[in-house]
Amino acid sequence: MSTVWDEGDHPVPRRNTPLSVLRIAYRAITLFVLVFGGLLLLLILRLLERPIYGQARPWTPRITQFVCRNAFRVLGLPLRVFGGPMTHRGAVVANHASWLDIFALNASKRIYFVSKSEVARWPGIGWLARATGTVFIERNPSRAKDQTRLFEARLLAGHKLLFFPEGTSTDGLRVLPFKTTLFEAFFTPHLREEIWIQPAVVFYVAPPDSDSRFYGWWGDMSFGTHMLSTLAASRQGWVEVHYGTPLRVADFDSRKALAQASETAVRTTHKKVKDKIFSAAPTGSAEPPHIN
Repeated sequence: MSTVWDEGDHPVPRRNTPLSVLRIAYRAITLFVLVFGGLLLLLILRLLERPIYGQARPWTPRITQFVCRNAFRVLGLPLRVFGGPMTHRGAVVANHASWLDIFALNASKRIYFVSKSEVARWPGIGWLARATGTVFIERNPSRAKDQTRLFEARLLAGHKLLFFPEGTSTDGLRVLPFKTTLFEAFFTPHLREEIWIQPAVVFYVAPPDSDSRFYGWWGDMSFGTHMLSTLAASRQGWVEVHYGTPLRVADFDSRKALAQASETAVRTTHKKVKDKIFSAAPTGSAEPPHIN
């Protein structure tokens, strides 16, 4: 079983007013139409795409990106992206702060998430995950070889897989030690010379006069309550995604060395971004940028 990070108290949600209730209703309905309308279009297009291209998905990821980018517009939450996607075959590793990470990382790059198998059975979210090409893994040693073959097929097909090596989400203000297990899959004979790992950082800046952990979702926090707080915000903060220099797997002699280098890159960038944001202006007075 995965360990859930849960330290300190949780931010106290603000009491909703009649205006914020209307804001929640408008954003929730619009997001529902956007997400599930996009899902329907994706499934229809996939019926044509799959017979032609098989494992490759040249069309449908564009729909996922469109939906995720516009989800931030609906929320009024500006998204800024720094650094470009790598051209090499490989995977992306990122820190994990919120359910919003899925939208932020999908909006900024054509990627496919790696997730625990239980997510496939979650109502709504499981359907979305399967439709968008998520790779599901089981914590079962007897399935290790099958899952390694699945990784190989997806990576060699040019898919950029993304996973969260921390293994749990945090308040967004820290980076936890990386777990090394999934890094082992990149050291197979078929992948080691072909694959690169690109570190990425997702950082959230809270709305004015809000707890700096406003967008963080961790521990036993209710998904519904957290989503309603995000939908209700009259003035949002913003989110930044930073892509770092890719690491060549063949340059490392073990999964632990590769995981440590990835963690160091993420931790270093995260600290730089955090220091920049907090030194420029205290939370509550910083002005968010325009939506990209």
